[in-house]
Amino acid sequence: MGGFFGAVGKTDVISSVFYGTDYHSHLGVKRGGIAAYNEEDGLQREIHNIENSPFRTKFADIFDDMSGCSAIGCISDSDPQPLLIRSKLGKYAICIIGKINNAEELIKEYLDEYGGHFDTLSGSKVNLTELVTALINHKDSFAEGIKFAQSVIDGAASILILLDNGNIIAARDKFGRIPVLVGRGEDGYCVTFESFAAYKLGYKIERDLGPGEVVELTADGVNVLVEPQKEMKVCSFLWTYYGYPASCYEGVNVEYSRYRNGEIMASDELEEIKNYNIDYVAGVPDSGTPHAIGYARESKIPFARPFIKYTPTWSRSFTPAKQSERNKVAKAKLLPVEHFIDGKNLLFVDDSIVRGTQLKGTVDFLYENGAKEVHIRSACPPIFYSCKYLNFTRSTNEMELIARSIIVELEGEEGLKYIPEYADGKTERGKNLRKKMAEKFHCKTIDFQSLEGLCKSIGIDRCKLCTYCWNGKD
Repeated sequence: MGGFFGAVGKTDVISSVFYGTDYHSHLGVKRGGIAAYNEEDGLQREIHNIENSPFRTKFADIFDDMSGCSAIGCISDSDPQPLLIRSKLGKYAICIIGKINNAEELIKEYLDEYGGHFDTLSGSKVNLTELVTALINHKDSFAEGIKFAQSVIDGAASILILLDNGNIIAARDKFGRIPVLVGRGEDGYCVTFESFAAYKLGYKIERDLGPGEVVELTADGVNVLVEPQKEMKVCSFLWTYYGYPASCYEGVNVEYSRYRNGEIMASDELEEIKNYNIDYVAGVPDSGTPHAIGYARESKIPFARPFIKYTPTWSRSFTPAKQSERNKVAKAKLLPVEHFIDGKNLLFVDDSIVRGTQLKGTVDFLYENGAKEVHIRSACPPIFYSCKYLNFTRSTNEMELIARSIIVELEGEEGLKYIPEYADGKTERGKNLRKKMAEKFHCKTIDFQSLEGLCKSIGIDRCKLCTYCWNGKD
């Protein structure tokens, strides 16, 4: 995935951009970067690898090395950025968030038409930020260039540009799948993915950028370069999984939405759940916890934490590149609270079930520590499609998705024609999917939030939400 933060003001903004960027560290684990502008030094930039050390430690000396009344920073889960560019549009720094599915096609078109070249990374891979830059430079202005880039990109790309006059240009992706918000402070403006980052640094959120909207920020105001389009498809998974609890997107707080999600799930199965004599409702930390609190509140079953995650040394379970290592780290972090496990019937709510490898380890861990029964609930529907718009999952093959692989196991490729039936737990196919998944995870029962319940918990018109990973519809 990735995130960015930029600020422009009448005084030095390096501190704000340092902390604002650090507040996006949950969105990426590979590289961090900051670019700044001042009249004496022009554009400056630093990029560091953050795979084995947090952003804040790698950039601890930034206050001595960099200064400026405007700056941008990014957390990246892929290519190094921001890049420093010199082109017919001038000198600037640029970073992006998103995913470009037709990158190779666009690279070939550019090379064939213009005979230019790209700097390459290992394996002859082109930095996608440089590709976006090449697309923008097709045109004679940033506004037209960004519009062109957005029109030819298959996927999504939100863009942040620091100009060599100190202004900042921010563009939200064409369908608004990725949040981009503008905040106003005492002496300037900021642009951010996470709203809480702006709030903590003294900015008041003015508004979300609309889908495809492009704005230019100065210390004195915000100028719209490209008007937003009406159609929006903001990612629903923001509220389910990767959005930060304190943030609001499109006016909807993440934590509140997750409470509502759990309440809706519990309400939908109040009568059924009485048959299982559940002792405690718990959440798979961290993002499963608020869903579980909502579930417990609605079901009137006590909430508890049967295990605690040890996070001082391993703050994120998917930090290692290899899945096998991530699984080991995830298991090593779990510390049991035996009072809430031994001899108990437990219902755990997870934010989502993608591959299921870590969830199986969690269920086994609970039984090893004396659990009588373990029931699993997912705060979103079964995931049948890999996201083609954002890089928040490492799945490269849709058959890695446990729900899809079980369908093939049950019916072969022919079964994929019946995905809507498998998604619905009231149909025969839906019941078979859940039964088979429960067997694989060694849990007593497993079930999922409905797509209707998920959309209701967010509270935004369904036509404005992207639900592709659940139903394959744009």
